[in-house]
Amino acid sequence: MRETLPAADTGTEGLDEVLAGGLTRGRVFLLEGSPGAGKTTIATQFLLAGAAAGEKTLYITLSETEDELRDGARSHGWSLDGIDIFELVPPENLLDEQQQQSLLYSSDLELGETAKRIFDAFERYAPDRVVLDSLSEIRLLAQSSLRYRRQILALKHYFATQNATVLMLDDLTTELNDKTVHSVAHGVIALEELARDYGCERRRLRVVKYRGRRFRGGFHDFTIETGGVKVYPRLVSAEHRSDVVRTNLVTDSVELNALLGGGVERGSSVLILGPAGTGKSLLTLTFVASAISRGEKAALFVFDEELGFSFAGQRALASICATWSIAASWFSSRLTRLN
Repeated sequence: MRETLPAADTGTEGLDEVLAGGLTRGRVFLLEGSPGAGKTTIATQFLLAGAAAGEKTLYITLSETEDELRDGARSHGWSLDGIDIFELVPPENLLDEQQQQSLLYSSDLELGETAKRIFDAFERYAPDRVVLDSLSEIRLLAQSSLRYRRQILALKHYFATQNATVLMLDDLTTELNDKTVHSVAHGVIALEELARDYGCERRRLRVVKYRGRRFRGGFHDFTIETGGVKVYPRLVSAEHRSDVVRTNLVTDSVELNALLGGGVERGSSVLILGPAGTGKSLLTLTFVASAISRGEKAALFVFDEELGFSFAGQRALASICATWSIAASWFSSRLTRLN
């Protein structure tokens, strides 16, 4: 019976929470996304986390050079000294025109040679964590979905016998609708980069599948900052429930509290309507000032006014409290007469 090992942490803040602990060891995972979505950064963090834990790590690159990988790591303040990098470049006999032949397609030779060199690199380094970047080159060499699927299956079965945790990258630059690897991989993580009409781009990810594990579904925003990728797991309201005491929130104005029937009930939503200049902001600040005076926390989300104006309104609040009291007393007396 196979021993169950703890999941391999991804090294990306917030991603392990989305994956309910990390990546299952000894399995093959797919990380897909358009160029610039953040695949290489997440993959590098995955290997750095393994190296920090004393594991052997290997980065097999078919699309970028080793110098490019190291330059990208330095931009985040990382050192790749603990990571073995295997730059898989075409063999010389496939690049020499005099060595070309016409009996077989050159892609047939290149695909077989590429797979052989991947296996040789794995035998040489014997890693615990592997990143294969990227599958687009293998798909181009395969030239058909059948050969591509067979090649991916061969890679998967080989890595499984070695008990390695593999993260394969796909930049989706060939066939966008090709879901061959989705059915083969143990888990699939899709990255998206959305370019909006205004403002900076927005990045988000989604776990498409994860066999045998309950993950946090839906889209999760993430950012690429100096120091790596940071994921912000989607909030679920049911996970943040708390017991609420249904008391009334009161202000320092006794008359205003009387008009509101004792105050505003905790946990409720109140909409204050009125044309400009009628005192909506100041009325709101009465509750904020009263909450702060009681040692409670308050938050203001201001869209139409400058922050300095809000503070000026707060300072002016004390000078108009008397006006509130007079107005509240007048309304109270009117209500008493009507009753």
